[in-house]
Amino acid sequence: MNIEILIGFIAATSLLAITPGPDNIYVLMQSIVNGRKYGIATVLGLMSGCIIHTSVVAFGASTILKENPTLFFIIKLFGASYLVYLAYKVYKSSGDIELGNDAIPKKSVWQLFKQGFIMNVLNPKVTLFFLALFPGFLFSDELSKVIQFYILGLLFILVSFVVFGSIAVLAGTISDTIKKNKNIGIYMKWTQIIVFIGIAIFILI
Repeated sequence: MNIEILIGFIAATSLLAITPGPDNIYVLMQSIVNGRKYGIATVLGLMSGCIIHTSVVAFGASTILKENPTLFFIIKLFGASYLVYLAYKVYKSSGDIELGNDAIPKKSVWQLFKQGFIMNVLNPKVTLFFLALFPGFLFSDELSKVIQFYILGLLFILVSFVVFGSIAVLAGTISDTIKKNKNIGIYMKWTQIIVFIGIAIFILI
């Protein structure tokens, strides 16, 4: 078992979770509008959805990759290419972080959990992202690929929950910081680009 690979995966996941995206901005706004526990409910819904994507990738990819190193390389090549594409999409996007909350209706804890879960499960980009990311971080020659995919998935969920949960708890402070520091979005944008490209290179080599 290569612990260094797992540490690298945790570090990369942490950086990606911190940088602004649709999910963590959604959590931030729900926490500001409805309160901390509502933000946490949203986070729990989003993370529960990740279990479904992890299962799809774990059983689907592990079956495809079983004793087929050529196909494994092709999937890693796809993963690296997809991550570079994501870096390009981030590069082309604006670095501004919009925090308008005029159109956000108040919902119950259960409604926010359910909405977070549905948002995640019905987003095929999450499965694509997992398929791009996970094969490059398989860390053991002895454990089955299914188990390794699940370990990576659970680590992704745990790290994302800690980061997103912190966003929910510190929503007011984070919102004030973003409003006071107009360039923070630019710094986060380039951090995300560097992380995507760095992971793509790591997967290939």
